[in-house]
Amino acid sequence: MIEESVIKLGKEVKTNAMRILDKHKIPYEILTYECDEFIDGLHTAEKTGAPVEQSFKTLVMQGKSGQYYVFVVPIAEEVHLKNAAKIVGEKSVEMIHVKDINKITGYVRGGCTPIGMKKQYKTVIHESARNYEKVYVSGGRIGTTIVLDPIALAEVTQAEFADIIQ
Repeated sequence: MIEESVIKLGKEVKTNAMRILDKHKIPYEILTYECDEFIDGLHTAEKTGAPVEQSFKTLVMQGKSGQYYVFVVPIAEEVHLKNAAKIVGEKSVEMIHVKDINKITGYVRGGCTPIGMKKQYKTVIHESARNYEKVYVSGGRIGTTIVLDPIALAEVTQAEFADIIQ
């Protein structure tokens, strides 16, 4: 059972993602929800009241070359593998195994955010994010969502915007 409190002695417990946003002076909001295990993005949006179309999931994939890539896509959509591979200059990409998420990113399934992974991987955000003043992404732990400007998200993750969904 994973249960994390967002209040610790009256002070917020910051995730690595939040510390990075603070360091770059990027404004953000935090939404928290009770959750003791992984739930998908649609259920997370339901729990937090976040608009589904503005909520994005973080997917980590590995290219044929062995390099890792991060794709940030709307929670109700799937990555178009051929488009994603082409954008990052690979012949093909595939999802990493769930058991490898922590080793590769430093985050757990359901708490994986594109901000502050163990290494800076090439990151691509679906172009629809630019249509919104703010987007919702994982906050770096289960039960936490970060709300921020999509342009600021792209800047802090050194991401590009592209059409990467089916």
